[in-house]
Amino acid sequence: MKYPIGIQNFEKIRRDGYAYVDKTNLMYKLVQEGNYYFLSRPRRFGKSLFLSTLEAYFDGQRELFEGLAVSKLEKEWVKHPILHLDLNTEKYDTKEALENKLRSFLALWEGKYQVLNDKQQSLGIRFEDLIRKIFEKTGIRVVILVDEYDKPMLQAIGNETLQTEYRNTLKAFYGALKSCDRYIRFAFLTGVTKFGKVSVFSDLNNLFDLSFDQRYSTICGMTEDEIHANFDEGVALLAEANKMTKEECYARLKRDFDGYHFCMDSPGMYNPFSMLNTLASQQFRDYWFETGTPSFLVYQLKKTGYPLESMTTEELSTDTLNSIDIMDENPLPLLYQSGYLTLKSYDREFDTYRLGFPNREVEQGFIKYLYPFYTPKVLDKSTFFISHFVKAIRNGDAEGFMRRLENFFASGDYQVMGNLELYFQNTLYVFFRLLGFYVEVERHATDGRMDILIQTPQYIYILELKLDKTADEALRQIEAKGYARPFAGDSRQLFKIGINFSTATRRIDDWKIAE
Repeated sequence: MKYPIGIQNFEKIRRDGYAYVDKTNLMYKLVQEGNYYFLSRPRRFGKSLFLSTLEAYFDGQRELFEGLAVSKLEKEWVKHPILHLDLNTEKYDTKEALENKLRSFLALWEGKYQVLNDKQQSLGIRFEDLIRKIFEKTGIRVVILVDEYDKPMLQAIGNETLQTEYRNTLKAFYGALKSCDRYIRFAFLTGVTKFGKVSVFSDLNNLFDLSFDQRYSTICGMTEDEIHANFDEGVALLAEANKMTKEECYARLKRDFDGYHFCMDSPGMYNPFSMLNTLASQQFRDYWFETGTPSFLVYQLKKTGYPLESMTTEELSTDTLNSIDIMDENPLPLLYQSGYLTLKSYDREFDTYRLGFPNREVEQGFIKYLYPFYTPKVLDKSTFFISHFVKAIRNGDAEGFMRRLENFFASGDYQVMGNLELYFQNTLYVFFRLLGFYVEVERHATDGRMDILIQTPQYIYILELKLDKTADEALRQIEAKGYARPFAGDSRQLFKIGINFSTATRRIDDWKIAE
């Protein structure tokens, strides 16, 4: 089987015999039911391929769809004029970079459809004139496809002046979709994020947002059923290459790449990029995370002083999740729309969502990326450094573990800025979350203090952490709260450890293991 790694062109996939998961029934349903759509999905989730599929459909290339669902649904196959704008391939570091990109596409379309336009016009007016003149020349309404509409604005995060420039330029340009409604058959815009109804899309009240629509929750990505139907043979080969049963292999794929939910009560979606790379290479790796670093997300987390523990406990309304215009106050919508968090639960009474990491690939990659930003600087890389802690835990060396944890803070040169208690909490969040990929770690936040339970086949560790108090007080709380009681009949050796962090020294200044 040929896997379309990095191939986003529908025609190439079909003509060259690559594997294709049929989404054309949903495509046909969209086309029949409406005219103007927007879809937000994480990067490398199939948005560009879906736009390419729409382009082939509206270009009337019937032969490419033989054997697919739409071949039995569509009867007319009308060839439409198509304006396909792709904002992916550019470094948008100046106002002129975006304007030049739009001008180059306008010139390309004007040449293709032999339309004369005044190049001194504003970009928005020139786009309007182009749409109108194409319709007048062909007598067929125009199809407009925009890929990654938000790429310029994402690249300008942190530069409010440039973001405002991009917002104004794009708002005027996309405004042509409303003013030229009578000449447009269909329009579809995609992006990673949605910059709110009060900005880029404020004038496009005819644009229907599919991002939370349950009917189209599977339009990008792969469901478990689709993987079984299309890639069962490939999974069998993957299992064989990794000395696993096929059932174990499916379970590993689910753990690593499943778990995206774009509305509640919808099937979990697998990351298609990671799935295809894994099947093609027959190796399990963090393919999606390796293709892009979330530096702008970490920038927002640190800028807002966000408590990392709250990423998976805070509740957000639908309106909040649907926009990143509040990212200077709350970075979670940006984390959600970028694919690092996904929907985990929904409270229908109050219309609020709780978020969480979709799968192991994203969680492990993101926590490893956070590590140097939120912990004291050490010479060792995170995985190598954590391995020493893991070995001590697995060997029942509680004292060795604590000495390393003490040195972890004492030897670092991390410059703490702002709230020291938040620094301590965020540091421990990253440290124990990373530790949890190798041993079982449960963490509970209570009144700003963190209780930690670590379990291995031979040992149990109960850690109570205090701030500006004493290790003895921490141990007394373990006893008073009866944290060890659930393990009274357990044959494993149990360690009770009290730890105090000093905000004055920014160090662990007291720790004790109960005798």
